[in-house]
Amino acid sequence: MCQHPNIVAMVDLFENCDYYYIILEFMQGKDMFDYIQIRNFHLSEQRVKELAFQIGQAIRYLHNYGIVHRDLKLENVMMSDNTEASVPKLVDFGLAKMIGPNEKASEPFGTLGYVAPEILKKQPYSFSCDLWSFGCIIYALLSGSLPFDHESQKETIKMTLNKKLEFDLPCWKNFTPECRDLLQQLLQKDPAQRINLENALNHPWFEGMSLQAKTATANSKIKRRLTQTQNQSVDLDNKVYK
Repeated sequence: MCQHPNIVAMVDLFENCDYYYIILEFMQGKDMFDYIQIRNFHLSEQRVKELAFQIGQAIRYLHNYGIVHRDLKLENVMMSDNTEASVPKLVDFGLAKMIGPNEKASEPFGTLGYVAPEILKKQPYSFSCDLWSFGCIIYALLSGSLPFDHESQKETIKMTLNKKLEFDLPCWKNFTPECRDLLQQLLQKDPAQRINLENALNHPWFEGMSLQAKTATANSKIKRRLTQTQNQSVDLDNKVYK
């Protein structure tokens, strides 16, 4: 069972004669698309950096267990609550797959606008496809748009396969060169040239994030424990604990 502060927790699992039932952690916040839409698609670079680093850590946790998500996108990241300190959590593992260190997958899964070029080309692919999607998420958090997107699905595919990555929107003038450099490495169309996850999380753009992430995780655990304590009631006469 996945236990990571940036992955939605499975509370219980049971079955009857017809179905399996999975009970997941309740998330008070919205998905990440709604989270940035409410804020008029405007987040500070620092806030995006914090969110991206936490998402990256969740991806690393999955990859360490041999799990490739295959459908990373804004809609598959839930926010723990609606505050400015909300924590992102990966959800929806319906397309996830376990693969070995030297194994590749071949099924063409994913969401247009986020899916890696090698999958669109129907080539064998591995964990690196999640890095492409990770780059699309960061790009969207910063600019409010996907790097390769069009109303036509056919054109979106063409852009993903052939269009050069651009930073032509006015907002990119407000972001650091380190940010653009990381995106260029994540959104390499050739998976062999794409930055790996460890190097991405150790990229200069994320400098200082490791300590901040540990602090945020600790604060989240404290907040959760306090909430649990507040919700507990004790009947001393009957010694019933809820």
